[in-house]
Amino acid sequence: MTEPSRPAPVGVILAVDPDRFAEVADALRRAGLTVTGEQPVLGTLSGTVAGDRIPALQAVDGVVSVDLERIVQLPPPDSPIQ
Repeated sequence: MTEPSRPAPVGVILAVDPDRFAEVADALRRAGLTVTGEQPVLGTLSGTVAGDRIPALQAVDGVVSVDLERIVQLPPPDSPIQ
């Protein structure tokens, strides 16, 4: 019998209540977030989570927004298109 496949992790950026930053960050970790960056003064976190866990992150009290991380690739400096 094979195990069900897990959804691939996705990068997310979260805005949270800066006055409750530590409390909200702990709750997000319990909800499945692997934190890769914290900016407590700004009230933002970045991390990875299984794609199907995003609604659980959004439901955490103190979370203002959850955005998918976007990667932008710029052309090399010597490229004709700038």
